Amino acid sequence: MNVLAFSTPRHPDWRWRIVDYVGATVAESPGGFTTIGAAVAAGSEHLERLARQDRAHVNRSPWH
Repeated sequence: MNVLAFSTPRHPDWRWRIVDYVGATVAESPGGFTTIGAAVAAGSEHLERLARQDRAHVNRSPWH
């Protein structure tokens, strides 16, 4: 997955978006950031939280 930052003329503040390798949006920031760097950093932190949640939900083998 990738983190990208974007802004639009209508909403000039920077927002992050997490997209998968097909280009589908996985998550998007609810609020804006004043700089592109701050948006990407916050998006990267969110992506890491998602990755930790995914690893926590992996079922361990019942065989010992």
